Amino acid sequence: MAHDLVCWKCGASLAALSLPLRRLEECPACRAELHACKLCVDFDTRIAKQCREPTAEEVRDKEHANFCDHFKPRPGAHVPRDGAVIDAARAELDRLFGK
Repeated sequence: MAHDLVCWKCGASLAALSLPLRRLEECPACRAELHACKLCVDFDTRIAKQCREPTAEEVRDKEHANFCDHFKPRPGAHVPRDGAVIDAARAELDRLFGK
C-alpha cells in the first residue's frame, strides 16, 4: 500500500492505492496524473532536466503521466504554496489596480 504517499498536486493521501502505481493512475481527490516526475524520488528542481537519474530520458512535462522506467513514488511530494507570498502579491495587485 501507498501509506505515506500523498498527491504531488493537492496533498491528498494515496494510502488506498496499491503499488506499483499504474501509468495512468490518478489522484482520487484532484484527478492529477500520478506516474509523473513531480511524484518521483528523482525529481529535483535544483538540477538540469530536474532529474537525478543520469540514464533517464528527459521528460519535458513534469506534471503528466510518462513512460519513464525509473519512476518511483516519493513520500511527501506535495509542496504547499506559501499563502503569505500569494496574499502579499494579491494585495499589491489590488493596490495597483484600485480594487
